[in-house]
Formats: sequence, C-alpha cells, structure tokens
Amino acid sequence: MTHDFERKIDVEIERTRIRLTIFHGEDEEVIKFNLEEAEELAGKLEQAIQDYSQRKQIRID
Repeated sequence: MTHDFERKIDVEIERTRIRLTIFHGEDEEVIKFNLEEAEELAGKLEQAIQDYSQRKQIRID
C-alpha cells in the first residue's frame, strides 16, 4: 500500500528563533532553533548535500 502525500517545508523567522515546519500529509512537525543551532544545521545540510552529489557521480561497475 502506498501513501500519496505532499511534503512541504517552511522556514520562518520568529522574534528570537528560526522556525522550521515540515508538513507531510495531514501531519506537521514544528522545530524551533536558536541562531547557533540553525547555523550548525545549515552547515550539516550543506555537507550532506555535497557528499550526496559526489556519491551520485561515482559509478560502480
């Protein structure tokens, strides 16, 4: 059984936090980060994206 649902990610600035809301189907999850946590997450995402892109280019025969 497959579930068809749309995933959406919103990023908003609150007064003292960065708010990340992930919508998946009828559910949603809200995570609030302070500036240091948001910067750390951004760095980790950037590194993961670079690693993923490099792995896609490697072909194993």
